[in-house]
Amino acid sequence: MLQLVYNIRYFFEKRGFYVSSRLADRLGMRVKNVRLFFIYLSFATLGVGFAIYVTLAFWLRLKDLVYAKRTSVFDL
Repeated sequence: MLQLVYNIRYFFEKRGFYVSSRLADRLGMRVKNVRLFFIYLSFATLGVGFAIYVTLAFWLRLKDLVYAKRTSVFDL
């Protein structure tokens, strides 16, 4: 079982790191900087999505507090 995990890890390291190595060679950068850029980018996109979710939840809650449901026109 452990050997299977190592084989899968080796496969993804060999194929996945090759992409960042080749991109770094094309751009004339260090491979380490390209990998760090992708890591930071993934955290930033996750954070932005969470911030949008929390903002929308806040606005919906605020809307529910402001606009109270009325049963009829005469409740004003």
